[in-house]
Amino acid sequence: MASNYCIEHINFYVVDFNTTYHAILGRPALAKFMVVPYYTYLVLKMPSPIGVLALRANLSIAYACEIESLALIEATNLPIQMASVVIKAKTVSADDMEIPKLEPPRASTKSKEIKEVVLGLDDPSKTVKIGAHLDPK
Repeated sequence: MASNYCIEHINFYVVDFNTTYHAILGRPALAKFMVVPYYTYLVLKMPSPIGVLALRANLSIAYACEIESLALIEATNLPIQMASVVIKAKTVSADDMEIPKLEPPRASTKSKEIKEVVLGLDDPSKTVKIGAHLDPK
């Protein structure tokens, strides 16, 4: 129905990886369309001239894609990442691996002099106490 169409332009990035989703929209895009996402049910609801428009996904297809994506990630990336970490760990010097000793406690930096500043003009009882010798910059 032509009266139910709305065209809005949004900027987005195109990336080359397999995912369950056709698009991942950020909060600005969702706000532009006044979308309310229901992630559990894979539904997006938004206002339209004739009522609430609901965009629904197929849960079984989304689940199958997610399982396939996880299997692919586990099969390809894990051994490569582990080998990379092992190689980098072997190049760390003994000095860098030493656990630093605790620093001695520092002397108190709190100023003994404080002044009271009114937070607003409408209610002079709302104040805050700050150090009297703070840098005005």
